Amino acid sequence: MKFNKFMLEHGYRRCDLDHCVYVKVLSDGKTIILTLYVDDMLIASSNMQAIRELKEDLAKSFSMKDLGAAKHILGMQISRDRKAST
Repeated sequence: MKFNKFMLEHGYRRCDLDHCVYVKVLSDGKTIILTLYVDDMLIASSNMQAIRELKEDLAKSFSMKDLGAAKHILGMQISRDRKAST
């Protein structure tokens, strides 16, 4: 699978319990997580630069649209309070 090869080559580890979840511990000790469901993707990390870099790398290899900050995924509503870091 091309996507799996891409993620492994970029230093991500595929979750043993869910093969649609990829995790990488960054050099600053923070974690970046990518989840994939059919053609939807969610990227999460407190390191925004790492998220931007991953999106740029993905766009070079795959046709994709960046829909910005997630508000809904798989029927679930996502709410954030950036001040409270929740």
